Amino acid sequence: MEVLTWVIEQEDKGKRIDIFVAEVLEEGISRSRVQKLAEQGFLKVNEKAVKSNYKLHEKDVVVFTIPEIQPVEIVPENIALDIVYEDEDVIVVNKPQSMVVHPAPGHMTGTLVNGLLYHCKNNLSGINGIQRPGIVHRIDKDTSGILVVAKNDKAHQSLAMQLAEHSITRKYHAVVFHAVKQESGTVNQPIGRNPKDRKKMAVTKKNSRHAITHYTVLERLGNYTYIQAQLETGRTHQIRVHMSFIGHPLLGDTVYGPKKQPFSLCGQALHAKVLGFIHPTTKKYMEFETPLPQYFVALLEKLRKRM
Repeated sequence: MEVLTWVIEQEDKGKRIDIFVAEVLEEGISRSRVQKLAEQGFLKVNEKAVKSNYKLHEKDVVVFTIPEIQPVEIVPENIALDIVYEDEDVIVVNKPQSMVVHPAPGHMTGTLVNGLLYHCKNNLSGINGIQRPGIVHRIDKDTSGILVVAKNDKAHQSLAMQLAEHSITRKYHAVVFHAVKQESGTVNQPIGRNPKDRKKMAVTKKNSRHAITHYTVLERLGNYTYIQAQLETGRTHQIRVHMSFIGHPLLGDTVYGPKKQPFSLCGQALHAKVLGFIHPTTKKYMEFETPLPQYFVALLEKLRKRM
């Protein structure tokens, strides 16, 4: 358990207490966690528990208690996995749409990690902690497709370095709204938390990281366009945010696109199709490609019939 204390100065007067604590601790804790702890009475001002929307006054004495996080056991589950490739160092998996990559509040079972722990008999890298064993990179719950998982720490470090250097090949196929004018293009815009909605990402210059997406038109389908998007960087929701930013949100994406969507899709039409990397041990370049899932194939057929 950690107890932190601050005396509020003039410059922070009037600021919400949850924002103040999250800013002071920077990457140490999220604002949402501050709010949850406030609800449990761990955030006090002048010895009295306060809500997360409390407005600070000069000379307020803020005491924030951070309880120790109790580790949650991740249970191996016998889940059918579409394994594209596997050896002693890595396992390449084709994740279906609607599957969560790793356990998190609200999704503690049925995740890719639960299935991998069963399949690999707990032989996964431990660098990302007990909640995300082996996970080097992620794809969204409603995004289908390929990703690589590390089976030991050496492999994890190698793959993480390649991601940091932007040398891993990651190509996605997507269907977007409207006719994309150019045959190809690049979106080079920074991405960070949406200042107006912390649950979403956005193109913003505040507290953001640079992000680059290259796209190519594969097929024009009337008021929709079938594209390939290649990631140079890998920010949260990058393709979805960038394509929405240039006026072409992904079909099925109710977060960054229209709330009312045609075709009754269960999430965005986005599939991680190609993945290439240098093998951690052999040092040889390997590239894998997965077929489009049935939901994506059916969508393309519907769009072609409308032409």
